[in-house]
Amino acid sequence: MYKKEKTEKLKNNIKYLIKSRGETQLSLCNSSGLTRTTIYNILEGRVVNVQQSTIRKISDFFGVSYKEIETVDFQEREIIESDVSPEGNMNPAAVPVITESDLVRSLDKRIGELCTIYPLTYYFGTACNLIGVLVENEISGVNEPGDLLIVKKGLSTCGKEQLVYDAEVKRLRITAECCVESDIVRVVGEIIEERFNG
Repeated sequence: MYKKEKTEKLKNNIKYLIKSRGETQLSLCNSSGLTRTTIYNILEGRVVNVQQSTIRKISDFFGVSYKEIETVDFQEREIIESDVSPEGNMNPAAVPVITESDLVRSLDKRIGELCTIYPLTYYFGTACNLIGVLVENEISGVNEPGDLLIVKKGLSTCGKEQLVYDAEVKRLRITAECCVESDIVRVVGEIIEERFNG
């Protein structure tokens, strides 16, 4: 049973590595010196005991550990190590948390400066120019006081949810319409994440 599990793991890893690295069965065969029949038989599950020399050629081709290719699920590991996972190895982005009442006077400041003035929260993902907006007044019946909106500062693509400050009513609102900066409307930016209070 143990050999069968290792062979299954090897088969799944080869399929994943071929796809994720932009390779083909043919490029694997040509570069590793293995025959197409050998690779085909492994991928079709026709081989229970794969020779160690074959495993070494495959792992060398992909630049992965010879021991791990039969025991570790590479797809699962790479998902965990990707940038969006709190369990991963990427440093989270520090995000300054600005209260709604302080927001307008903070919009022209740089993120680095805001990080030294305001408390921080963290965002797990790939992004820059992020601020956290701590909601103090209800927004559009969706966000309540205490909710935190993670916002990518600046104008964003039309159709995406944007946080906008309306100077006429002195309130924040959320819109998916194309917004143009004016004396009345200040575009805060695109909402990346909502963290609800409670």
